[in-house]
Parts: sequence; C-alpha cells; structure tokens
Amino acid sequence: MAQWIMIAGAILLILGAILHVAPWLLSWFGKLPGDIRIETERIKVFIPITSMIIVSIVLTIIINIFKR
Repeated sequence: MAQWIMIAGAILLILGAILHVAPWLLSWFGKLPGDIRIETERIKVFIPITSMIIVSIVLTIIINIFKR
C-alpha cells in the first residue's frame, strides 16, 4: 500500500511541475462541450461531466495496462 501512495505522490508531483511550467497544456480541461457552467450574480456552478468522463477513461486504460 505504501508503494502505491508513493507512486501516486510522484505522479502528482510531476503533474504539478508540468502545470507550473506549461499551464497551457490543460487549458482545455473544463471547457469541453458537455461541461455545465452556470453563473449568476451570486452563484457559480460548474459541473465537468465530459471532462470527468475523459479522466475516467484515461485512468481505466492506465490501470488496465499496469494490471497486466
């Protein structure tokens, strides 16, 4: 279990460094068709349906690759 936590931490560290150096890489995230954004004077609601489906598919593929 500790090994998985260390791997997840390393991945998050690398992702954070990449986003710090090149923030334009993920500027599309959250702006896809199907992502719901409702903004009024007092309330802002953001529901990233399409973005989360893409994240789920990518994570499923990665997990299946490492399981084999």
